[in-house]
Amino acid sequence: MKRRLARELALQALFQLDNHEISIEEAIGHVTDDHDAFLTQLVSGVVEHKEHIDASLIEKLENWSLSRLPKIERTVLRIAIYELLFTEETPAKVVINESIEICKIFGDEKSSRFVNGVLSKYTTQS
Repeated sequence: MKRRLARELALQALFQLDNHEISIEEAIGHVTDDHDAFLTQLVSGVVEHKEHIDASLIEKLENWSLSRLPKIERTVLRIAIYELLFTEETPAKVVINESIEICKIFGDEKSSRFVNGVLSKYTTQS
């Protein structure tokens, strides 16, 4: 499975987890029959590190609260921030570009610009 598809499926699986009392495996099973390691890593990683990811995100948001963010943007940001903070295999520019493209598919033009603005703060500060 290509990583873009894994990220898109991770978004969908995380939506399942936000809306239903199910396991990570069940959420992934609702969006694909494929047992992809990267997809599982993304979903599990976001769930496991959600508090840390959200705390980091709150620091970067300007004039927004986490609860006010639309679900698409919030979930895309969580996936991207997980990758930026907890994995080293994908360059930050790739993570940001993939996140923008996913927002264009599932959100709108405003979504992609907003996500780009937030994620760019992760590359300008160490």
